[in-house]
Amino acid sequence: MLNVHQLNVFVIAAETLNFTQTAKRLHLTQSSVSQHIKSLEVQLGVELFERRGRTLEITDAGQVLLPMAREIVNGSIRVAEQMELLKNEIHGNLIIGCNTAPGKYLLPTMLAKFHREYPLVRIACQVLPAKQVQQSLAEGEIHFTLSNITEATANTGEFQLYLEEPILLIAPLSHPWAIQGEIDPEDLFDGHFIAREKGSGTYNNVRDSLLDIGIDIEKLDTFLEMGTSEALALAVEQGLGVGFVSKMILEKICPDRVAVVSVRGLEIVQPIYLGRQTAYPATSAQAAFWEYIREAGTKIFDAVRDKSMEEIEASLAQIKVHSR
Repeated sequence: MLNVHQLNVFVIAAETLNFTQTAKRLHLTQSSVSQHIKSLEVQLGVELFERRGRTLEITDAGQVLLPMAREIVNGSIRVAEQMELLKNEIHGNLIIGCNTAPGKYLLPTMLAKFHREYPLVRIACQVLPAKQVQQSLAEGEIHFTLSNITEATANTGEFQLYLEEPILLIAPLSHPWAIQGEIDPEDLFDGHFIAREKGSGTYNNVRDSLLDIGIDIEKLDTFLEMGTSEALALAVEQGLGVGFVSKMILEKICPDRVAVVSVRGLEIVQPIYLGRQTAYPATSAQAAFWEYIREAGTKIFDAVRDKSMEEIEASLAQIKVHSR
């Protein structure tokens, strides 16, 4: 294999046609320059210079080699420079899985800001069912999750509470509950409910919170199940029934087109967990993103309850990413 250093000695010697000047430019001895050229000639099986007394001329073989040698030397320099830059740059790939409104509606804003700060990082965001998110994290197919379900095992990773998302009861504007504004828990038995599918994070949180006030979700008149909260919100807007959705879904899908109904004594807060894969050492990109998204989470943790999506997104725009 050709030695880049020897090729560089050859290029400088071809430019100066003087081994003494070549030695000075490269901070070598003249004998070292001669040895490098001789070694290259032996390896290639051709003479690169003709020595006529004190004069030095490049041979035809040397003329052929010169442009290729320059290209190799310059390429080597570019590689070294780029690698040196990368020592001080955050770079790599991130794969993030989510199944909740924060993932679908907050992550794009957060990821865009992170990418502006770290342009060498390539990001992929996958919206998946909750159980698939956890499975993909456990198998190392994704690096981070935002999920309302956590089934942490030794092989899955590290989880922490990221934010708490209010779940609200919504009704069509023409519904009697919309006019009342607030109802008693027993009134829920008179409603016609559109619900998320059993096993979903939203369903589980609604079920548990209703049980706390003495309401068995199985005894409610649930005539329709929806696979997404967006579809549920749109169905309520169309007057098909009432249902529970997150505040973020309400803000994004049907603000001012449905009514929020309070149930005395009922408060539903859905915890959202940030998870990361810990089976493998974190790359520089993963470490930077973990630090950033944790900081972003502390900024919006309390804000979600009291602010609109527009206000939350404006707050995210003000979050300072730690300098590299």
